[in-house]
Amino acid sequence: MNPLFDLSDRVAIVTGGNGGIGLGMAEGLAAAGARIAVVGRNAGKNQAAAERLGAMGTEVAAIEADVTQEADCRRMVEETADRFGRLDILINNAGTNERKAPELYTLAEWNGLITVNLTSAFLCSLAAYPRMQASGGGKIINIGSMMSLFGASFAAPYAAAKGGVVQMSKSLAGSWAKDNIQVNAVLPGWIDTDLTVEAKRQVTGLHERVLARTPAGRWGLPSDMAGIAVFLASRASDFVTGTAIPVDGGYASQA
Repeated sequence: MNPLFDLSDRVAIVTGGNGGIGLGMAEGLAAAGARIAVVGRNAGKNQAAAERLGAMGTEVAAIEADVTQEADCRRMVEETADRFGRLDILINNAGTNERKAPELYTLAEWNGLITVNLTSAFLCSLAAYPRMQASGGGKIINIGSMMSLFGASFAAPYAAAKGGVVQMSKSLAGSWAKDNIQVNAVLPGWIDTDLTVEAKRQVTGLHERVLARTPAGRWGLPSDMAGIAVFLASRASDFVTGTAIPVDGGYASQA
């Protein structure tokens, strides 16, 4: 393996790593040799994902945690460091969405979506920072969205949160560059996951509009997220920080 992309000495946390984009990224890291902590609220899904990753030959921990809770974020980091002896990579992937017209959201729904999709990434990053600083560096990868760039009539809180993910990533990158911690955002396009299956049911014509705008001519797969995860987690990206990289089959390139 090219040493630039070799993660065999690295330990990663992937929040929401028990399915969809998170699991696709975790599989990429596992293939590159990383040891991985899969974090989510569903213990059964965590264990199933851990077994899937373990079958690839890597060491895996399944950690049940609610990343909207500061104490859980700290515990997640400490459990990972206790198990593997270090922490090098954090992928903040946990997220959710509710789709409706803006005027139909309650304040509680707005606050809940901002907390899950934005605040959780901040809390996890703060929890990881001391460990990364003490070990001489690290990689934080925050998962944004195409809605970090474009509005969506059916997802105002989600779009606001994902726009915030990009600006937060830039701010953390500037603050923590002195500690050799690179912070970047990834902006997935329309990826075929359980969440977007629901979106296809809820938003009339979505499938056809996505295909029409995507030069690659298809929806993405979770496995399409593996390569960017390895790049941003590896030595290959040591001089890349504060960026927001679309992985979308060309969707964002179209007017």
